[in-house]
Amino acid sequence: MAEKRGTVGGPVLTEWFGKAKLHTLDVYESLGGYSALRKVVTEMTAAQVIDEVKMSGLRGRGGADFPTATKWSFVPKDHPGPKYIVVNADESEPGSAKDRYLLENSPHMLIEGAAIATFAIGGHQAWIYIRGEYDLPYEMLRDAIAEAHTKGYLGDHPFGSDYPLDVRLYRGHGAYICGEETALLESLEGKRAQPRSRPPFPAVKGAWGLPTAVNNVETLATVPWIMRHGGPEYAKRGTEKAKGTRIVTVSGDVQKPGNYEIEIGVTYRHIIEELAGGARPGHKIKVFWPGGSSAKVLPGSMLDTSTDLDGLKALGTMGGSGGIIVMDDSHCVVKAAARLLRFYAHESCGKCTPCRVGSNWAVRTYERILANEGSETELGLLERVADGLQNGRCLCGLGDAAGWVIESTMRHFRGEYEEHCLRHTCSVGAVLAHA
Repeated sequence: MAEKRGTVGGPVLTEWFGKAKLHTLDVYESLGGYSALRKVVTEMTAAQVIDEVKMSGLRGRGGADFPTATKWSFVPKDHPGPKYIVVNADESEPGSAKDRYLLENSPHMLIEGAAIATFAIGGHQAWIYIRGEYDLPYEMLRDAIAEAHTKGYLGDHPFGSDYPLDVRLYRGHGAYICGEETALLESLEGKRAQPRSRPPFPAVKGAWGLPTAVNNVETLATVPWIMRHGGPEYAKRGTEKAKGTRIVTVSGDVQKPGNYEIEIGVTYRHIIEELAGGARPGHKIKVFWPGGSSAKVLPGSMLDTSTDLDGLKALGTMGGSGGIIVMDDSHCVVKAAARLLRFYAHESCGKCTPCRVGSNWAVRTYERILANEGSETELGLLERVADGLQNGRCLCGLGDAAGWVIESTMRHFRGEYEEHCLRHTCSVGAVLAHA
C-alpha cells in the first residue's frame, strides 16, 4: 500500500518504515527499539509509566477513543493474582487495514508496547489476539516474539531485571464480532465469541475472570515512542483535545488508496484529495465513511470536517478504526447501505434480539426496495428498525453500527431512498422496472 505522511511534527508510528528488514530485532534495536522497555523495567515504576502516557493524551485507536492511561489505571493495583494486557489485533472492520500495515512493517514495535503496558498494570503476561486470516502478520509476530525471548528482552529476567514479562500469540476464529472486546475475551478463552453483559467490566473481570486491559494494536505500538520521547512531546501533535497522530486507511474511489499517518486535526479533504489523490477523473466524492463501515456516513459536501475526534462526535459520527471509505457519484447509496446491512446481519452473533431480528428485518426491507417493491411503508420500516438497533438496545456496538448505516444514509440521502421507494428510479441513472 502507498504510505505518505501528513504530520507536521514528523511521523511517530512510521518514522522507521522503509528501513530494510525492520521486522527483525537487530534492525529494530539498532534504530532505538527496545530502549523504552529497557528504561521502563530498570528505572521506572508502573505509576510513572501511566503518568507519562497520561501526559501524552493518547487515546485508544480501535474505535472507542478512550484515554489509554485511564483504562490502565482501572485495573486494580492490589489484585493478588494475574493481570493481563490483551491486544486486539482482530481488525475485521470493513475499510480498515492499518493494524496489518503496522504488524507487517514493525512487529517488534507492538511487542515492546504490549510489554510496557503489561508492566504498567502490574501484570506479567500479554496476549495478542490476531485475526485468523492474517497469515503473514501472524508468522512475523511469532518469529519476533521468539527473537525477543532469545535476546532476553522477554522472559523471567528482561534486561537483567527481576520483573518477568511474556507476550503470547493467539490466532482468532475469523468472526467480525471478535472486534468487540468482551467477545474477543470469550474467544480467547476458547468459547463461542459473544459479547458479555457489563458490568463487570474487563478491568475487573476480564480474561479467565481476571483483571484485563484490552488495547488496539496501533494504541500499544505508539507507547514505545512516547516512552522514548516523553508524553509532553507526543502531546504537541494533534489538537488541544485530541492529541497525537494516527494511521488511516483510505479505500474506495480514490486514485491512491493506502495507509497514511496523519496528525489528528487535519481535514478529510486533505487526506482524500491530497494524500489519496482525490476522485477519479470526471467524478466527484459523493459520500465517505470517516471511521470504517461502523461510522455514520458524511456527504462529500462535508470533506472539510476535521479528524479531531471530538469534532466528529459533535457531528454524530466517529473516527472509529481509521478506515476511510470513499464513494463517488457513480454509486447508489441505497445499494451500498443494503450491502452493508447484509454484512452486519451475517456477522451478528445472534445473542441479543434487537440485533439478530432487526438486522435481518432491514435486509429483507432493502431487498424489497431494490426489487421495485418499495413504498412509504418501507421508508417508515427502515426508520423504525434503525431506531430499534441504536442507543444501547444491543449488547455491543454491532447493532448500533447497523442502525447507523440506515439512519445516516437516510438522513443525508433521503432523496435517493424516495426515488427508489416512491418513483422506482435510481439517482445514478439506473431506471427500475415498475411493478
